[in-house]
Order: sequence, then structure tokens, then C-alpha cells
Amino acid sequence: MAKQIPPFSVDSGDDLRTSSDPAVSEQTTLPSDQVSSGELNLTDHFLIAMPAIQDSVFEGAVVYMCEHNARGALGIVINRPTEMTVASLLDKIDLTVSGHPEQNPLHKMPVMSGGPVQEDRGFVLHEPAGSYSSSLKVTPDVAFTTSRDILEAVAASNGPDRVLVSVGYAGWGAGQLEKELLSNSWLTVQANTEILFDLPLEQRFEAAIRLLGIDPWMLTAEAGHA
Repeated sequence: MAKQIPPFSVDSGDDLRTSSDPAVSEQTTLPSDQVSSGELNLTDHFLIAMPAIQDSVFEGAVVYMCEHNARGALGIVINRPTEMTVASLLDKIDLTVSGHPEQNPLHKMPVMSGGPVQEDRGFVLHEPAGSYSSSLKVTPDVAFTTSRDILEAVAASNGPDRVLVSVGYAGWGAGQLEKELLSNSWLTVQANTEILFDLPLEQRFEAAIRLLGIDPWMLTAEAGHA
């Protein structure tokens, strides 16, 4: 699977960049009310990689879909950890985690490898949605935020109750994800916040499959999507 094309760029002002590379120019996201009622919309769904996917980035991956519309799609891989913890990421952007290292879970919480697009930037999925300077509300409770203010809140222990931090994201251009679905590259199912935020990483793939009412061993390259 080729490196995906981002459908849009979120606000680049004061974002969670982890390097000094110039920001990608901002584009405008198509409003959800412009997506036709008959068009597939997988926002707030999981994509579950089928065995046909041999790409090292997406093999065995579960992707949480933050946005899907006529312009394309954007999601975060939620079960592919990096070697970096949230605390060490915060340190890279000159933020200090409050509390003792042995007591603050941020020192053990891994940062996800969210996808192959903009891997020098940080992205945060969180619940509740809250109010941050650059944030996309996925559902009334879950948001996708790219501005530094959310990590300032997390570092100070007054951020959202549940967070998932990634570097990079997965993006698809217009019609690209639909073609992959037709080729049986992905299973799809309504997302579950317990899997998204709470379940151990190594259990997320099987748990997402079980949401479809099937056992993981039944998964074959011939299966379709729900």
C-alpha cells in the first residue's frame, strides 16, 4: 500500500510539531453537510486491516476514523506503539509532566505511530471533546486535536480524562479508501471508546474484530466489510 495522501491539513498555527520542518499549507475541510446522504461515511468507525494488507504500516492495524467525506478520509492507527512515551514527547516540546514519574501514567503511556502522513507532528484523540484552539469534533464526546494547548493541559494534569497521542496519521484522497474497501483491504465497524482509549494495545485488533460478532480466526482475505 502506497503512502497515503492527506485529504486536508489541520490548523498549523501553534501545533504539536516535533521538528522544525515547515508546516504543510492549510486547506479547508469539506463541511459534513455537503456529504450526500447516499455516500459512505465511516467517521467514528474502526478500520480493521485484512490479511490482504501486507504493508508494514497497516498490517494488523486498527484505525480510528476521525473524518470521512467527499474530500477523502483521515484516521489514527490505535494499536501501533512507538518507543516514545507521552512524557518524553512532552519533554521534546518543553513541557514538564506534573507529579512523580512513578505515579503519573504519562511516563508509561506510549505514543502511537498513527500513520505515514506528517510523522513529525503530534495528534491527540481525546474524550471529552473540550475546547481547544485547533480541534475537530468527531462525535459529541470524542475530538481530534492538533494544537499545543491540549498537551499543556495534559502535562498539568487538567486535560481530558482519556487521551491517545500519536505522531503521524493515515490519510486517503477522494475515493481512495472506497477502492480499498472494494478490494477487501479493510473490515469496518462502529467504533468503541473502551477499545479506543482503555484496552491494552495488544488486545485491540481482536477486540475490534469481535465487535462484528466473529472470531478473529475466521478472518480471511475473502471477508467483506460491515
